[in-house]
Amino acid sequence: MTSVRQRKGSRGKESQPPAEPHAQPTICCSDHQPESSSFLGDWSWKAIVWAALGLSVSVGLGLLCCIYVATLHENDLWFSNIKEVEREISFRTECGLYYSYFKQMLQAPSVQQGLFELTNDNLTESKRTINLLQRMNIYQEVFLSVLYRFLPIQSYLEPVYFYIYTVFSLQAVYVIALYLTAWLLSGSWLAGALAGVWYILNRVDTTRVEFTISLRENWSLPFLALQVAAITCYLRPHLSALQQKVMVWLMYVTTFSFCLTWQFNQFILLVQALVIYTLDCLDFLTTTQVTTLYLTQVSGLLSVWLLQFCNSMLLGSLVLSFIMAALFVRRCQPALKTGSLLVRLAKLLLHTALVLLLTSIINYLAKTILQLRSDEHIYKFIKSKFGLGLTRDFDAGLYLCEEAFGLLPLDTLERLAGTLLLHPYGLALLLLGGAMAAAALHSMKRSTGRSPEQKRGAQELFRPDVAYNLLHTLFYGLLAFSTMRMKYIWTGHMCVVAAYGVCGKEAWTLLLGTLRCNSKILLRLVRCAVPLVIISYLYYKFWPVLMEEVSELREFYDPDTVELMTWISTKTPQHAVFAGSMQLLAGIKLCTGRVLTNHPHYEDKDLRERTQQVYQVYAQRSPEEVHAILRAVGADYVVLENSICYERRHRRGCRLRDLLDLANGHIMDGEGDNDPDLVSATHPRFCEAIKSDAQAYAALFTRTFQNKTFHVYRVKKKRKKSGKSLKSEGSASR
Repeated sequence: MTSVRQRKGSRGKESQPPAEPHAQPTICCSDHQPESSSFLGDWSWKAIVWAALGLSVSVGLGLLCCIYVATLHENDLWFSNIKEVEREISFRTECGLYYSYFKQMLQAPSVQQGLFELTNDNLTESKRTINLLQRMNIYQEVFLSVLYRFLPIQSYLEPVYFYIYTVFSLQAVYVIALYLTAWLLSGSWLAGALAGVWYILNRVDTTRVEFTISLRENWSLPFLALQVAAITCYLRPHLSALQQKVMVWLMYVTTFSFCLTWQFNQFILLVQALVIYTLDCLDFLTTTQVTTLYLTQVSGLLSVWLLQFCNSMLLGSLVLSFIMAALFVRRCQPALKTGSLLVRLAKLLLHTALVLLLTSIINYLAKTILQLRSDEHIYKFIKSKFGLGLTRDFDAGLYLCEEAFGLLPLDTLERLAGTLLLHPYGLALLLLGGAMAAAALHSMKRSTGRSPEQKRGAQELFRPDVAYNLLHTLFYGLLAFSTMRMKYIWTGHMCVVAAYGVCGKEAWTLLLGTLRCNSKILLRLVRCAVPLVIISYLYYKFWPVLMEEVSELREFYDPDTVELMTWISTKTPQHAVFAGSMQLLAGIKLCTGRVLTNHPHYEDKDLRERTQQVYQVYAQRSPEEVHAILRAVGADYVVLENSICYERRHRRGCRLRDLLDLANGHIMDGEGDNDPDLVSATHPRFCEAIKSDAQAYAALFTRTFQNKTFHVYRVKKKRKKSGKSLKSEGSASR
C-alpha cells in the first residue's frame, strides 16, 4: 500500500402598488439593494476604488489557497525529490488512469496522432477498441497536453508540474467564485473575504485536492461555483438587458465547463433543476428566468453530448427528462398560480405528480430506445442504500461498503463548528428559511381577489438570488448528509451562506430594530466590525496551526509498488495484458503503459461485468474456472494483492472477498452469521491456494514476481484439458 513517512531532517424597475397595512415586506425584501454593488452599476471613483480593493482581496485569498494546497502536496510526498515512477504512483486509483492520458498525449508524435489513439484505444480494455473521449471526461487532459506542447515552457517546467499546478490554480478560481457569490448576496466584499477564509480553514471538509489531484470533481467544482455566482448575479433585480445577456452566456459557459469535466454532471444538475423547479412553484422566479435557467442546463449538456461523440448516457439522463417534463406540464397549466391558498396547494401537488410521472415515462422511453444501461449501478446503489434493492448486488456493495458513500459523520459538524462556521450558517438558515416561507405563503394568499397591479409574487417580497442560494445549500446539504462524498459540493457553499448571514443587512436590521437602536451608521458599523472580529479571531487561533501544518515534512514511501512497476517495465513485453484490482491497474497503465483488463472508470455495464469476473481471483473458485476467466479477457499476467486477499480494513460483509462470496452464493469467511441460503464453497480461496504451488495451480499459472505486497503470476496459454475442466471453463466464460 502507498504510504508516507516522516522525512528525515432583468427586470426593469416596476411601479409598485401602495403598501397595505397587513402586507409588510419580509426581512429580505428585494428593494434592499446592496450598498456595494459598484461592480455592476456604480461607476463613481470611490465605488471603483472600493471594488478594486475587494477584487484584489479575492485574488489574494485565491492565491493563498492555491499555494497552501500545493505546499501540503509537496511536503507530504517530497514531490520534487522523488523518482518519476514514485511521482506517478502517487496519483492514486482513478487519478492515475486520468493522468495517463495526459502523458499519452504528450508522448504521441503529434496532436492528431494522440487524438486518434484516444478515440481508437485498445490499451485500456483488452480485446476491445473504445473511444476514450466518448466514454470518459478527459478533455481537460487533452487541452492541457496541447497547451503544454505549444507553450515555450518545456525547458523549465516538467509536464507533471504543469498538470498539478493547473489543478491547484483551479482552487484559486474556486475561492474567488465563492468570494464573488458572498459579495453579490451581501453587498460587502468583507463577506467574500470571510467566505474565503472559512473555505481555507476547513480544507479537510471543503476539498481533497492535495492528495487526489486528478479526480474529476477537482476540475469541475470550481466551474460549478462560478456557475452559481453567475446565476446569483442573473437573479439580482434591476439588471440591464445587456447585463442579463452577459450573465446568460456566463451561465452557459460555466455549465458547459462543469459538465465536460465530470461524469456525474447529470446528477448534480438534477439537484439544481429541482431547486429551480421549487423556486418556480413557490413563485420566486419569473417564467422567463425559469425557462432561461432550464435551457442553459440543457444547452450545456447537449454541447457536451456532441463533444463526447453523442454519448447516450447524457441523452438518457434524468435531468433532461425532468426539464422536458417540467416545461411541458407548466405549459399545459397556465393557471397554476391562481386560486385560493388551498386551491394553489392542491394544484402544486397535482403539478408535481404530473411532472414526476412524465419524467419517469420520458426517461424510461429514452433508455429503452437508446438501450442505455451504463448508469444502472448508480440506481442500484441508491436502492440498496435505502433498503429498496438487492443487498447482495456486487456493484452496489462496492459503493455501500466505502466510507465515502456512507452517511455524513458527525465529527464533520464538530470540525465546522470549531472554525465558527456552523453556528452562523445554522442561524442564517433559520432566519432566511423563515423569511422565505413567509414570503411564499404571503404571495399565495394575495394571489386571489386582486387586480394584476395589486398582485405581488414572492420574488417581490424575497430576493430571488437569496432564495436560490438558500435552496441550493439546503438541497446539496441533504445530498451531503446522505452521501459523504457529496459534502465537498455543500461545504464550500456553506461558507458563502454563513458569510452572507454575518455580513448581510437583513439579520442585523432585524436585531437592531428589536433593540430599538437601528440606524444606518450603526448598521454599517456592525456589518463591518463583526466580520473583522471573526477574521481576527480565526487568524489568531488558526494561523499557528496552519504554519505548523505546512512545516510538517514527510516523504513518499512505497518500495513494494515501485519494485512491481520497475519489474513490469523491464521484464514483461510491451503489449502484455495485466489483470488485477481496478486501483492497481490504473497505476500500471500510467507507470508502464501495459494493456489492462479492467480499470476504475465504472460507467460502463460491460466493464462492470468484466471487473466482477476478474475479481474472482479473490473468490472461492477452482483454478480451472479462474484460468478460463482470465484467458477469456486476454490476460497474460494477474497481480494478486495481499491487502485484498487478507483484507482487514473493512468489516465482515464488506471485504471484497465477502462481496464476491455473497454474489456467488457462498458462505463468508470468519466468525459471524450467514444467510441460510448460502452454501459452502467446494474450492478454497484462489488467492490463498495458488501460493501453495499445488499441481492444479502450477499447471495453469507460473509465479514470475513476488514481494511482501504483490504476487504476479503468468497465465499459461496451453495446457492439457480434461472433460471436466472444459465443462467448468464453459460455465465460467458464460
